[in-house]
Amino acid sequence: MPSLGKIVVLRFSAMGDVAMVASVLHEFAIQNPKVQIVMVSREAFKAFFDEIPNLTFHALLPKTTHKGIGGLYTLFKELQRYQPNAIADLHDNLRSRLLSTFFRFTGIRIKRIDKGRAEKKALTRSRHKVLKPLKLTVERYADVFKSIGFKLQLTHKLKNRDKELPIAAAAFFKSDSVKIGISPFAQHSYKVYPMAKMESVVAALDALNYAVFIFGGGNAEKEIAISWENKFSHVINLIGKFNLAEELAIIGHLDLMVSMDSSGMHMASLMGVPVLSIWGPTHPYAGFLGYGQKMEDCIQIDHPQRPNSIYGNKPCYCGDEPCIDKIEPSIIVNKIKEKLTHG
Repeated sequence: MPSLGKIVVLRFSAMGDVAMVASVLHEFAIQNPKVQIVMVSREAFKAFFDEIPNLTFHALLPKTTHKGIGGLYTLFKELQRYQPNAIADLHDNLRSRLLSTFFRFTGIRIKRIDKGRAEKKALTRSRHKVLKPLKLTVERYADVFKSIGFKLQLTHKLKNRDKELPIAAAAFFKSDSVKIGISPFAQHSYKVYPMAKMESVVAALDALNYAVFIFGGGNAEKEIAISWENKFSHVINLIGKFNLAEELAIIGHLDLMVSMDSSGMHMASLMGVPVLSIWGPTHPYAGFLGYGQKMEDCIQIDHPQRPNSIYGNKPCYCGDEPCIDKIEPSIIVNKIKEKLTHG
């Protein structure tokens, strides 16, 4: 067991990956209550870590203060003031490696995530594919802390983090209706379920008198969400109305989240809410299933070319019709009803 002190944790992006780190750090803080954590990530993600005891959030400002090599050296000097005794690099990119190198010159231990790149390449290649479940990303994060010398045993259980609703959202939860969140967008378009089919899902849930909350996206996605809100009686657009902390609080009061392989899944996991996730060219075998979520709650089509991408930044290789398009809305709706009935 390392001496008591502070550990600096590095994970700068993407949003879903940072949310997964927060799930792991909740467990770490409980099992290592005397250890101080300094979490370094983008300022926009601070809300993920607000409820973790003994944690200080240090914002990375990559476009201003911490831009370039000189900016990373500035960040290094800022982090030195915490007097850390170890660095947990959960990102392993050029920026985190350079920052870690500065610390290495001072004699501080550096431990870095093993991303399993060779295994993931074998999982996604088109020929001689090795289709098997890989280590979960959250377990890869946990391995870094273990390699430093800390005890950490992940429970992989959802824990509801009931936060007070923002005043502007309280009225949405006065009724006893089922509350379903839908996060229908993703950073990469190849992971997104077709909007026309998702609208059919929304229509079916609306007909069941479920309250449907639409999360995520920018201005273009907001327009889609607004059109659904105007078209259906029980649909509420949340895009652009709440900050991240408020969205997390709202998610924590849902009965169920429906999401792509995206940050919406990981935000719901962080708040202890079950997720039905929809997968296209990516696959839960790659290790990015939401923390505490179940494999049987993944909605996907079996195809010999799946998966062909780890991050969803490549088109599907499943023929003229992408594999995610082959999932009929009725499959999703029936799965939602089954999940609500049997858990």
